[in-house]
Amino acid sequence: MKKYEVMFIVKSATDGDAIKNTAESMKKIVADNKGKVLEFNELGEKKLAYPIKKEINGYYYVMTIEASKEAVSELDRKAFINENILRHLIIKLDEE
Repeated sequence: MKKYEVMFIVKSATDGDAIKNTAESMKKIVADNKGKVLEFNELGEKKLAYPIKKEINGYYYVMTIEASKEAVSELDRKAFINENILRHLIIKLDEE
């Protein structure tokens, strides 16, 4: 399994429980596909550089995961479908 860094931005217009549930669902997707969440950071609410879907603020999350290619594909697909996620980015980390 390889290491990846996943960053995603959740709409700030949603209530606090929905924001937490969205973050937990992202972790659950990794776990369900036999991956591991090595690190999970909530960076909090920040102003976006430019409006995305008429939103100017968002909750930023960054997590480091160890997962298979299939798990990463599923995570990417679910993040794209989830209407609470404004943007997401998955980066494969170099092996040391």
